[in-house]
Amino acid sequence: MGLLDFAGSVGASLSKAIGLGDDDASAKELTQSLRDHGVTIEKGMVTVKGDTVTITGQASSQAEREKAVLILGNTKGVAHVDDRITVMSTPASATAQPAAPSAPPSTLYTVKSGDTLSKIAKQFYGDANRYNELFEANKPMLKDPDQIYPGQVLRIPAAAKH
Repeated sequence: MGLLDFAGSVGASLSKAIGLGDDDASAKELTQSLRDHGVTIEKGMVTVKGDTVTITGQASSQAEREKAVLILGNTKGVAHVDDRITVMSTPASATAQPAAPSAPPSTLYTVKSGDTLSKIAKQFYGDANRYNELFEANKPMLKDPDQIYPGQVLRIPAAAKH
């Protein structure tokens, strides 16, 4: 994916935004956030420099990769995520080989004022009733389909035929 931009927080470094004193502690906090959300990146490493977070490692799927990037990017104070994650064709092991994603990458969408998951589903899928697909695609970052906020970045998986 490369370098992705997020809303961040004007004038605040990540360490100030989450109340920590140094970038190493911030990286530890972000790594714990990935764990708390149930996202696993094998051999993953998170580093922080100013408002830019870099993540390396191996994801079990394209969706897992995208979720990791969004969890990091939707953290207050993060303006950029440098995604250096590879997607594995099999569970990470000594014999696993990097592979191209099996599903096309999702579109990343920044929520605007007045947006709802139904409105976004209508825009991308042509059917407002497909809002639950967006909700499921963004779990565990989203806890409730009615609670999204402007500036938040969501995954919009490629439209499946219905």
